[in-house]
Amino acid sequence: MNYGYYSSVALVSSVVVYLLAFFAHAAEWASARRIGVAEPAVERELVTAGARSSASGSGSASTGVREPLVAGPDDELADRRIEQFGRIGVMLTVIGFALSVIGVVGRGLAADRGPWGNMYEFTTTALVCVVAAYLLMVWRAGLGWLGLPVTLLATVANGLAVTVFYVAVAPLVPALHSVWFLIHITAASISAAAFNVGGLLSILYIVKKRAEDKGEVRGYLARIPSSRRIDLITYRFHAFAFPLWTFTVAAGAIWAEYAWGRYWGWDPKETWALVTWVIYACYLHARSTAGWRGTKAAVIAIVGLASFWFNFIGVNLLVSGLHSYAGV
Repeated sequence: MNYGYYSSVALVSSVVVYLLAFFAHAAEWASARRIGVAEPAVERELVTAGARSSASGSGSASTGVREPLVAGPDDELADRRIEQFGRIGVMLTVIGFALSVIGVVGRGLAADRGPWGNMYEFTTTALVCVVAAYLLMVWRAGLGWLGLPVTLLATVANGLAVTVFYVAVAPLVPALHSVWFLIHITAASISAAAFNVGGLLSILYIVKKRAEDKGEVRGYLARIPSSRRIDLITYRFHAFAFPLWTFTVAAGAIWAEYAWGRYWGWDPKETWALVTWVIYACYLHARSTAGWRGTKAAVIAIVGLASFWFNFIGVNLLVSGLHSYAGV
């Protein structure tokens, strides 16, 4: 059986399905654009005739009274549409996830090794972990409202993998024949999933917080948790990911000693892994000790995610080093 062919078909199909899931979630957000929107305030002038007093004669008073918000006749229908599009989006995401798993497993069978020997394989494997983390949180914590950015990330990243990063099946280079490489890449994939979900939550936090500050929480933003709740969930994802990333860097150093005879050599990939570690360490430290919660912490988390992706893609494409075997 040509596992490599079926792996490629499954991964390309997953991109299409993730794109459809993104469209479904986009329709979910669009359907909510009028939910929670206040109609223009109508001021009524209430003229009340006062009783004539012996000193001032007749008097009148006027007060501006705003109409209370009343749900429009189409709100119930819109609410059903929102839920329907949301369910379709999650269902398509599950299908896309299943296709991604088939593609990753098929790639491993075709190569007769773990499917993480180059950028193409690590990208597809890491995206399986990202979507798995999202679906787990949908099931356990109702994070379906994160579907739009997650499916966008899955579409773009897997799309780049199958179009730009793809390389034919080949044996691992000698440097990768180590159990520590397996440990290193497994920890990196899991921490990548948590960092990416946390980064997407940070972006959503900033959007929600700005809407709250302006008093313009409307549309789909009115249906997701408060910015304070999003901030707490974001922190938990990063608090989970950071120890794993620390272990990833340490396991990479042990693997480097096995492969190249030194624990640390300031290779570009090693350096940016350390930079990413420092940024996330600053995030956790600032949030827990300096009181940098909310927007400031979210910005640091987004910078950390950008550093993570530059370490993975930018360093491989732009800088040569001992990790160049992982290039496209």
